[in-house]
Amino acid sequence: MKKFFALITVLLLFVACTKNPYIHRSQLILISPQQEIQIGLNAKQQILQRAKVSHNPYYNRLVKEVATRIAKVADEEFHPGYRWEFYVLESPQVNAFCLPGGKIFVYTGLLKLIDNPDQLAAVIGHEVAHAILRHGSERVSMAMIGEVGKKLLAQGLNINERGWGPLFDLAYGVTAQYGVLYPYSRKFEYEADKLGLYLMYKACYNPYEAIKFWYKMMQQSRKKVPEFLSTHPSDEHRIEALRKYIKELITIKRDCSRRF
Repeated sequence: MKKFFALITVLLLFVACTKNPYIHRSQLILISPQQEIQIGLNAKQQILQRAKVSHNPYYNRLVKEVATRIAKVADEEFHPGYRWEFYVLESPQVNAFCLPGGKIFVYTGLLKLIDNPDQLAAVIGHEVAHAILRHGSERVSMAMIGEVGKKLLAQGLNINERGWGPLFDLAYGVTAQYGVLYPYSRKFEYEADKLGLYLMYKACYNPYEAIKFWYKMMQQSRKKVPEFLSTHPSDEHRIEALRKYIKELITIKRDCSRRF
């Protein structure tokens, strides 16, 4: 049985590790793009059933305009094959997200915080970048492989026979979370920041507004969480990385005379 699990793990890793041309590293993804899109569609239906959709004309017009420009760049340069949809949800949360397949949701709490369309473009670009880079599927795939590894390790150590099951589950879960999942989640955030900046820049928004937005988010933070205990980089490190990305970005040509 142990050899069987080991063989399955090796085969999964061999089949699922693909080189992502946009971030120049291999990704472990066990979910197909078609499955991803279906997951996004199912999630969209559930969200729309539970959440309150905003009919504020200004917010909806703003989100549609910004998201359409970001989506156009994504289609032209990355060809994700998404059917884009845009929704504004009534909620005080300062948040936005993009489901696999291009379903973009923005909370009114975020729209009340931003100063201009450029700052909204920074957020939407970041969330669209997560979807293009398939970070959600990568995270799920890592968890799936983690479960296989957990079973192999437990069998190798005879954990269940020794009655250490609950303690092992706790120790393994903490190690996987803080040693693997959290660091990778922070890597995902940096990657989405970089690609998101590119998307907003090519859509002819001002990338420096992303830094202003994150300064505002830093001021909004009431409780500081140590970076190693968080799925996101610290605000300071994120802003520092954004400055570096922008220096690289502004050397790239863009055509802002065209109509989006």
